[in-house]
Amino acid sequence: MGSGEVAIGRRVVVTGLAGSGKSTFSCSLAAKTGLPAVPVDLHYWKPGWVASTPEEWREKQRQVLAGDGWIADGNYHETLALRLERADTVVIMNTPWLVCLGSALVRGVHRPGVQMPEGCEESAWRRLRDEWGVAWRAFRKRGWEPQLERQIISQHGQHAALPVLASKAEVTEFLNRVRVVRVPATEP
Repeated sequence: MGSGEVAIGRRVVVTGLAGSGKSTFSCSLAAKTGLPAVPVDLHYWKPGWVASTPEEWREKQRQVLAGDGWIADGNYHETLALRLERADTVVIMNTPWLVCLGSALVRGVHRPGVQMPEGCEESAWRRLRDEWGVAWRAFRKRGWEPQLERQIISQHGQHAALPVLASKAEVTEFLNRVRVVRVPATEP
């Protein structure tokens, strides 16, 4: 990565495989920059773990991402282009899939301090089932999901800076060197 500062804009999308560390990275980046973290999952689910309709989901994202600055983490390929429209930085967590698998398995047993969507309760059984499902998805999608994300980013995010972080050391170095730049008001 080299020495010196790493400049990012004020609207950051963080993407990567399930279990890649998107939320942890986003929270650390938010603490470092003062930009608000927007965990996309919190806005997808309605009370009782009811999924939003595609129309509701698009509208919720438009509302949440209307601000001047944010860090949005999450997958949801069907709406990635919507997040990319306003992003000026896209951080790809290129974590090896075996690490993603291990992270999801550990989170299934122990997940302290995780914020739940409003009206959604989490039992130990549900957490275990959901996180181990994430581990299975990371394994199943390890080949094609990163390709799909890069394709969507190449179509809708060419205007954004694109750091790719592939290890904990790269994440730490990035966070140590990052600074936020003011993006001109003329940008969408």
